[in-house]
Parts: sequence; structure tokens; C-alpha cells
Amino acid sequence: MTNLLYNTDYGEYYIGECESEIKKLNLKGKVQLILTSPPFPLNNKKQYGNKVGDEYLNWFINLAPLFAEILTENGSVVVEMGNAWESGRPVQSLLHMKSLIGFIEKANLRLCQEFICYNPARLPSPAQWVTIERIRVIDSFTHIWWMSKSDYPKADNRNVLRPYSKSMKKLLKKGKYNAGKRPSSHVIGKKSFLKDNEGSICRNVLELEPIEEDENVRLPYSMFKIANTKSNDFFMRKCKERDIVPHPARMPLELASFFIEFLTDEGDLVLDPFSGSNTTGFCAERLKRKWVSIEANTIYGYQSMIRFEEPSLCSNIKRGEICNEYYPRDPKNGFS
Repeated sequence: MTNLLYNTDYGEYYIGECESEIKKLNLKGKVQLILTSPPFPLNNKKQYGNKVGDEYLNWFINLAPLFAEILTENGSVVVEMGNAWESGRPVQSLLHMKSLIGFIEKANLRLCQEFICYNPARLPSPAQWVTIERIRVIDSFTHIWWMSKSDYPKADNRNVLRPYSKSMKKLLKKGKYNAGKRPSSHVIGKKSFLKDNEGSICRNVLELEPIEEDENVRLPYSMFKIANTKSNDFFMRKCKERDIVPHPARMPLELASFFIEFLTDEGDLVLDPFSGSNTTGFCAERLKRKWVSIEANTIYGYQSMIRFEEPSLCSNIKRGEICNEYYPRDPKNGFS
């Protein structure tokens, strides 16, 4: 018996350890995209239940064969992971790098590309070395690793085009530029940049806010739509109204929507084995992808249902057998 907490028009949310729930669901060869932000390889315990040190390394690496087995032949695994620091030392840990290499080698995967998610709003960390002793700078990005079972997984960067810059729009309007050979030895043809592709190819650095103050963030069209729905504002507002402490490590909506648009088509199945407040499922629902989310912490599972109350989503949410008629009473988390 699976531990279904709730389901919607497109997806299902389960409570339990991902290893056991995945085996129960019989997903072999069915998942197009595994998109997740697992507990980071930290050297200190957090409230969401992260493992530490070698325990984390062995646990994470041994997930690889299970994940590979449930992927389609052209499916992808996308993992967001932050940096780790040595306990009590101003030195970065190699744990996240070892985790990546071990994960890839364990299941004979390919590292298709690495992305960086830059978020200037992150709190200064590690605090001891950044704000107290002032000997390090703020750690303001996370790594995103895109992996697959083949060299050519399903992907189309035309689905995640960025709006053209002002200078490019002027160039297209003007219809001329300086062609010819560049110092780099590249030869730019007279019409190389005159075709309007309705946007520019996205970079592998995803800015959630502008790096340069005088520049606009050119989010891919899909990310821009998600950002402008105020979906995250809705979730946070409802949590505040109900005196609920939200999940402390939520994946950005823009990041989830980017990879879902980039690596899947409508109707494909997206899985998040460490779903927390269910950013992945929410974005998949908006983009008409099937989704399965799994979370070990029941409180975060109940919390994730708030996302599907958003009026613009028009979601038909149904509670599963293990879901109580009302939110569980827990003064600490605000459910009543």
C-alpha cells in the first residue's frame, strides 16, 4: 500500500522514504525528469533531516541506480545542491563534488551540463566566517547538475528562450552590423545575427535577481510567467496567515519551471523524491506535466497542499487515504 497524501488533475503526493515509495509505485522506465533539491551535504544537522559526512555520501551515491532504473531512455536527472563547509573551519568541503562523481559513476550516467543558480537574497553564510570574522565572502549560489543515461536526452533550448536584449532588438530593427573576422578568429557573416528567433539562447547561469543593477533580469519566457504569477507570494502569505513555519529550503519556482520546460513535453512524468513544499509538483501542474512527489516529513506534505489552493491554478485536489479530514493539530507548525 502506498502512502498517498493527496492527488490533483496531474499529480500525486506521497509520504515516506523515497527509496521504498518509488519501489511501490512501479515507475520503471516511466519518468522523463527527476527534478529535486535533496538535503544538502552539510556538516551540521538541520530541521529537515539531512544526513552528514560519509553517511550522506554513501546514501546519496546509492540512490543513483534506483533513479536510473525509473528513467526513460532519454530521461534526465536534475539535482540542485549547495556548497558544504568543513565543520569549525573556514574551508569548503569536497563532499558535494564527491557526491556528484560517485552518483554519476554508480549508475554510469552522463553529466550533460552544470548550471549555477545565483540568488543575491540568500543570507550571508557561513556566518562565522562571513559576518563575524569577515574572512570569507557570501556564498550566493547553488549548483544544478543535469545528468542522463544517454548522450542525447530529450531537451530543447527553444522552449526556454530569453527575451532579446535592447541592443539585439535595435540590431534586428536596423538590419546591419559589423561583420567579418574577429580577433578570436571567428568569422561573423553579414546575416548571421539578422534572423529573429524570438529570443536568445539561455545561459547556464540562472539569475533570480540582476547581477548588475542597471541590467534587467532576462528570465526565459517560461520562468518569467511563473515569476509573475506571484505564486510564491500566495504560498508565503497563506503560511503567514495560518501561522505556519514554511519549509526552510524551498526550490525557487523559476528554477523548477525552467528545467520542466527545457527537458519535458506536456504529458511527460516528472518526479521529485524530496519534494518538501512541492515546488516541482506545483510547476509541473501549471505546465500540464504529470508529476509524482515524495516527502518523508508529513508536516511538509500537509503544508504543500497550500500551493494548490491558488485560484489561478484551478486545481482539483483530492485527499488520500492517509490524509486527515483536517490539518493535524500541531501548535509548533500552526496547523489547526
